[in-house]
Amino acid sequence: MGSFEGVFSGDGFPAREVPKHLDQRIQMMMKTCLLAVAFLSLALAVGCAKGGNGAGNGITIVVSNNPSGANFTQIYENQSIQFTATVSGTGNTAVAWTLSGKACTGSSNPCGTIDVDTGLYHAPATVPNPSSVTITATSRADSTARGEAGINIVVVGVTVAPTPVNVGHGLVQQFTATAVPDDAPQTFTWTCTQNGTPCANFVANNSGVAVYTAAESACNGCVTVSAVSSVAPGGCTEVPKDCTSSKVTVVAARVNGTYTMRFSGFDSAHHPVTIAGSVTFDSNGNVTSGVEDVVINGTHQQYTTVSGSYAHSTLNDNNNNNAGTLTLNASGGPAHAYSSVLDAFGNLRMIESDGNGTGSGTMEKSVPAQFNGAQKFVFGFTGVDSSGKRVGYAGLLPLDGNGNISGGIADTNDNGAATSACASPPCAVTGTYKVVAGVWTMSLLVGSQPLDFDFYVGSGQANAKTPLTLYAISTNTVFDSSHPMLSGRMVFQDPGTTYDKTALNSFSVSHLTGVDSTGSNTLVSLTAGSGDGNGNISQTFDANNAGTIVAAAASASTCPYTTGTGGRYVLTMLGTGASCTGSIPVVLYASGTNRGFLLDQSSAAVMTGSMDPQDGNVQAPSQLPGTYAAATLSSATSAVTPMAANLLLTSLDPNTHNVAGTQYPGAQAMTGTYTLTFNGTGTIALTAPAASNYVLYAIDASHFEMIDVDKTVTNPFVIHAQQ
Repeated sequence: MGSFEGVFSGDGFPAREVPKHLDQRIQMMMKTCLLAVAFLSLALAVGCAKGGNGAGNGITIVVSNNPSGANFTQIYENQSIQFTATVSGTGNTAVAWTLSGKACTGSSNPCGTIDVDTGLYHAPATVPNPSSVTITATSRADSTARGEAGINIVVVGVTVAPTPVNVGHGLVQQFTATAVPDDAPQTFTWTCTQNGTPCANFVANNSGVAVYTAAESACNGCVTVSAVSSVAPGGCTEVPKDCTSSKVTVVAARVNGTYTMRFSGFDSAHHPVTIAGSVTFDSNGNVTSGVEDVVINGTHQQYTTVSGSYAHSTLNDNNNNNAGTLTLNASGGPAHAYSSVLDAFGNLRMIESDGNGTGSGTMEKSVPAQFNGAQKFVFGFTGVDSSGKRVGYAGLLPLDGNGNISGGIADTNDNGAATSACASPPCAVTGTYKVVAGVWTMSLLVGSQPLDFDFYVGSGQANAKTPLTLYAISTNTVFDSSHPMLSGRMVFQDPGTTYDKTALNSFSVSHLTGVDSTGSNTLVSLTAGSGDGNGNISQTFDANNAGTIVAAAASASTCPYTTGTGGRYVLTMLGTGASCTGSIPVVLYASGTNRGFLLDQSSAAVMTGSMDPQDGNVQAPSQLPGTYAAATLSSATSAVTPMAANLLLTSLDPNTHNVAGTQYPGAQAMTGTYTLTFNGTGTIALTAPAASNYVLYAIDASHFEMIDVDKTVTNPFVIHAQQ
C-alpha cells in the first residue's frame, strides 16, 4: 500500500483487535455533537433507572421494568407493564408508586395510571404530549429516598416489506412485518387478498414472516399483503396506521424488458475482464437482443448478437422469487453464467458462476429517455494499467446535449501517482459523444491523454433523489501505459445543489476498495461521517487490510475538507484521534448533497469508492427487517471470491434479530444474527454456511453495506445490500 503516515504506516492499517462486543458500539461512536445532544435529550425524555435521589439516611432505590435485561424505554397505548423497586439501606423495602410528567395534569389520566402499592403501570389510551412519563418509587421508610425510571408512550406502527414487489408466476416471496415499539410483546395477524378474494397460496403464523406463492395469471398490483399488530388498540383505524400493506404485481417472469449491465472481474488466467452492455428479455425471461462490449486483458471487442435467458432458482425454499441464474452468450465471443439475486424492483446483482473466472456486476432496468439535453455527470472509473497495476479516475463531465464535452475536470491515480498526462490534478477534460449503431460512444481528452469509451444508459432519473446512472467501458484500440483498461459509472449531478462547503452538511456512509502494500491482497473500509457544512466531517471507520482489522475508534475524528470547482472536494479520511491523525487525502466528486465518487489521490492502494447520504433516523434493528439482494461491489484482485446472497432479516423482539437466506456460489443456507445501534452501524454474525463476522453500515431502512472483519479474510470486499 506504500508508505503512509500515522495510522497507515508500514504495511497499512494497524493491528487493532475487533472489540468482543461490537453490538455495544453505542459506547464507541459519536457522529457529531448535534447527534449526541439529540440522544441526550431522548435519554432525558424516556429516562433511566435511578436510585438514591433523596438523602434518605443511606437508603437507595433502583427502579426496573424488565427483570431479564435493560429497562424497556417504549410502550404502546393501553399497554400494562410491571415496575419493581430494589431497596437497600433499610429493612423496610415498601415503596409508594407515583407518576409525573408535563402531560400528567387534567382529567382522564392523560399519562396513564399506576398502582400505588404494586407498581403495575397502565399506559393511557392515547399518546400524551409530551409522550414521556416518569415513574417514581418513594420509600415508605423515608419519603426523601426515591428511585425513578422513564417510559415513552408511542403509537403502534407496523411496516411490511418488501413493498411494492413483483412476483413471478408460481414463485415464492417472503414478507416481513416489524412493529414499533419492538419492546412490546406483540404478534401479527396477516391477510392476503387478490382482487378482494383471499389468496389461495399464503402461509403465515403470528410471527413477523409470511410466505406468498404467486398465481399463474398476471395482474398489476392486484395482490395486497397486510399485517396488523396484536396490540394495536384501533386495528387499522389509527393514524399513523397500526397496520400496513404491500402491493404485489404478478408477472410471468421477473426479468423482462431492457436492462443495462456492468461486470468486472478476472478470467481463469487471472487476466482482468470488464463487460458493459444492453440486453432485452421477453416476458418469459429469454434474451431477444443485446450488445456487449467486452475487454479482456486490454483487448476490446464488441458483440452485437447476444442470446441467453434468466431462469429463477429451483430451490425449494422461500427465495426463488429473488434468485436465479443468468446466462449471456455473445455470438462469436464469450459465454457467461451468473448467480443472480434480485431486489424488489427486479434489478439484479450477480457473480460469475460458470467456473471460467470470477467477478461481480449489476444489471438494472434501462430508462434511455432520461438521458437527454444538457446534463452534467460525475464519474468513477477503476481498472489496471499495462503493467497490471491498479488505476482509478474520478471527475466531472458536462455534456451539452449536442455531442460536446467541455469544462470537465478529473483526478487520476495510477499505482500511487497521477498520470503523466495529468500531473497536476485536477486536469481539464474535453471531448465528444454520439450514438454509433445504437450504442453511445465517448472520446475524452484527460489532460493530454486520449481515452475512448462506450456507455449505456442505466436506471434512475434526472433528479437528485434517484440520479440517472450510465455504465462506461474503455474501448481503446491500444492498451499501453497511456491507455489503461477502465470501467465504471457516470452519475447525474444534481443542478439544484450549491457545490460549496454546505453540500457536505449531514450524515453519510462511504466505502473504499483498494489493494494492500503487496498489490496481491485487498483492503476495504466503511466510514460513517457527519459533515458540518463548514469544512469538517466527523468520522469513524472500520477496515480490513488483508486480514489486519481496524475497528471503529471510541471517539470520532474531526477531519477537514476543502472545496474546489464543479463539485470537487478534497477530504481527509481514515484518520484517528480528535484531529484525524494519519489520514490520507481523498478527492470527492459530488453528484449531490453528501453523495459522490471517491478516489485516493496519492497511495499505491488506489482506493476507489463512493459516498451516499445516510438516513440519520435508522437507529434500531427493528427498522431493517426485509429481504435483501446482497452482492460484492467489485474485486480489486483476482484472489477475491465474490459472493451474492438473499438475506432475510427479521426482528422478533428487542433482543432477537435474525439473519437467514441463501448464499452463492453453492446455494448455501445462511443463519446468523445482526445488530444496529443509534448511529446506523452494527454487525452481522453468521453461523452458517461458515462462522463469519461483518460490520454493517446502514444507508437507510432498505440499503446497507458491510465488510468482513475476520482476520482470516485477506481478500475482503464491500457488499451492498438492497431490498
